[in-house]
Amino acid sequence: MKLGFWNRRRIPLASLMLIRQPVRLFVALAGISFAGILMFMQLGFRDGLFDASVTVHRRFDADLVLISPRSTSSVRMAGFPKRRLIQAMADPQVEGITPVHWSLMLWRNPENLSTRSILGLGFDPEDPFFVNPELSQDSQKLSLKGRVLFDQLSRPEFGPVAEWFRQGRTVESEIGGNRVRVAGLVSLGTSFGADGNLLTSSETFLDLMPNKAPGSIELGLIRLKPTADPLAVQERLTALLPNDVRVLTKQGFIDFEQNYWRSSTSIGFIFTLGAAMGFVVGCVIVYQVLYTDVSDHLPEYATLMAMGYQLKTLVGVVVREGLILALVGYIPAYLAGQALYWFVRDATRLPVGMDLSRATTVFTMILVMCMLSAGLAMRRLVDADPAEIF
Repeated sequence: MKLGFWNRRRIPLASLMLIRQPVRLFVALAGISFAGILMFMQLGFRDGLFDASVTVHRRFDADLVLISPRSTSSVRMAGFPKRRLIQAMADPQVEGITPVHWSLMLWRNPENLSTRSILGLGFDPEDPFFVNPELSQDSQKLSLKGRVLFDQLSRPEFGPVAEWFRQGRTVESEIGGNRVRVAGLVSLGTSFGADGNLLTSSETFLDLMPNKAPGSIELGLIRLKPTADPLAVQERLTALLPNDVRVLTKQGFIDFEQNYWRSSTSIGFIFTLGAAMGFVVGCVIVYQVLYTDVSDHLPEYATLMAMGYQLKTLVGVVVREGLILALVGYIPAYLAGQALYWFVRDATRLPVGMDLSRATTVFTMILVMCMLSAGLAMRRLVDADPAEIF
């Protein structure tokens, strides 16, 4: 009975070989963690960029969106005739519309009088605009001319606007030489295209941007009846309206913005390349550790093979070493990634955070990295000849 127990007992050979040299193990885990942190940060910046670029887009109360074909992104929105949006009301499934003015403005910091570009959105306060119910109440404050709603998540370079407003102070500033007063605060968030946002009425917007044609808008929001099929209405409006306007679904408008940053700029490529470089660096470190470990223990492996152990059993030891390194090395990378995400959010106001998809992606990359390195290191064992080693 006791002999059967010992026959069934398995020696944790892989873990024992790793902890036999603590310095080498520490170097391997440090390299894996560094590669994981690099991948977390690069993918986090990339995804944060894409998410931040559509923070405002996601909040629009719309099923379809009209834009100009000449528009390329939120920072390069071209105008189109407002009457195109009115013509869209001809479709029986269209329930309501909201014309929107969209442009970068020059905001003056009320504290130090410096200027900085801010994204301004102009709309009729009586029209539905955002899905947030709180905004419906705040938008009524824009009925007075010269009033704006300031995004309290804007960069601090715009001045202590939110702090002053919450203290009950009257906050006034200038946009293009025109005086404006902050009538309320909203929470939208910054992006790579805009460091801050403000909302105002269409009347105030045109006063602040006198070069804009009154009959031109940059965005047209279309709300459909609950039973309507957005894709079918999109197809009908595309056939109905002239080619000086483009009809998108709300998700299509989001994809339009994200595709610009993903494919039309080098930012997405740079962050993806950075993650790939982290993967390569990790592969090199793990391969060196495993290859050295196999080389140092070739006589022991040869002895086991001479005793009758099959090659696949010994190869499995190297595979388990790679698996252990992947599991243990991922934990500090994940914890450090969480801490760095918090630091980036606090410093830049970008929506960079850990989610299940990214955590799984990085773990999979680390696992593949270690398994690939183990596979390359196993070639040293497979090619070894026990007779030559002895």
